[in-house]
Amino acid sequence: MSLLAVLFDVDFTLARPGPELGPEGYVRAGERHGMTLDPTRYEKGREAALAALERHPELEHDDEIWFTFTERIVLAMGGRPPESYDCAVEITRGWEEHDNFELYEDVIPVLDELRAAGLRIGLVSNSARDVHAFARHHGLMIDAGISSFHHGKTKPHASIFRAVLDLLEVAPAEAAMIGDTIDADVEGAAAIGMRAILVDRLGQHPEFEPRIDDLYGLPAVLGLHRV
Repeated sequence: MSLLAVLFDVDFTLARPGPELGPEGYVRAGERHGMTLDPTRYEKGREAALAALERHPELEHDDEIWFTFTERIVLAMGGRPPESYDCAVEITRGWEEHDNFELYEDVIPVLDELRAAGLRIGLVSNSARDVHAFARHHGLMIDAGISSFHHGKTKPHASIFRAVLDLLEVAPAEAAMIGDTIDADVEGAAAIGMRAILVDRLGQHPEFEPRIDDLYGLPAVLGLHRV
């Protein structure tokens, strides 16, 4: 079948978090909750929190998983309970604020090129954000979008991919999925018959295929003829 649509993950695929969601943002949030956090301990705290992160066993969207993840970082930076939990909830809710993100420079030109080639664009995100409002805020022209909060299941559950494909009115074999995580984005989409491509902006998976370093390489990988 010919390619009719391209689905994109959002975080670290199309957009990166701004300073309010980084170490200095944690420090400011900690101050609002009466804690002094050490920004130099953020990276190790985040690495440890990622190592301990577990999905819901039924791939249900569960905000509590992310509250716990963020609280582990707050505690690693010198926070204390119970204030650490309230601080973590505030920071986690910041991921729903569109102003806390900036698009990568390749996003607008590449999505414009895909649309010019007649492809439909969809977003599929493991988040609590309204992806349509996010797209409007950042000037993205999309045809469909779903977050795990509104759908109920998280990637790599097959149903969240199928829900976006149904909105786009395309079959899995007529669509490609682009994302920055191998298990949730690439393997999840491939399991239902979609083409799936890893965007590896930080060069963490040089051995993985198919992969691209950034979105500028996407049209060629999809076989589009560039003018």
